[in-house]
Amino acid sequence: MNSPVDPLDELLNRCRPAPEPPPQLAAKIRRRLAGRRGAPLLTWMAQLDAVFARPSFAATFITACMLLGLFLAETRVSRLHAAQSAQIARSYLRMIDPLFGPNPATSPTVTSSP
Repeated sequence: MNSPVDPLDELLNRCRPAPEPPPQLAAKIRRRLAGRRGAPLLTWMAQLDAVFARPSFAATFITACMLLGLFLAETRVSRLHAAQSAQIARSYLRMIDPLFGPNPATSPTVTSSP
């Protein structure tokens, strides 16, 4: 059985063969590849600089730092207010009841010297 004649066969037969590559092409390609493999990796500072060069990341980072600072400041102020409120409550109780204070059983005894 003969296969039908394909019109592309005639066109492909008429095409010229591809030109021969320059003789040093393979050597140049190998040198380039070797140079890329041996290139030092970016240092972490260069990578960090590349990340912060993007405006969206920089803005997000600054916003996150500001929110963290506000949260830490609020936490510190809250603790100071709680300590101050406890001090005021103890002071108020001592003014109302002078006997309110440290437990006499646990406080050191004061002896008078003759």
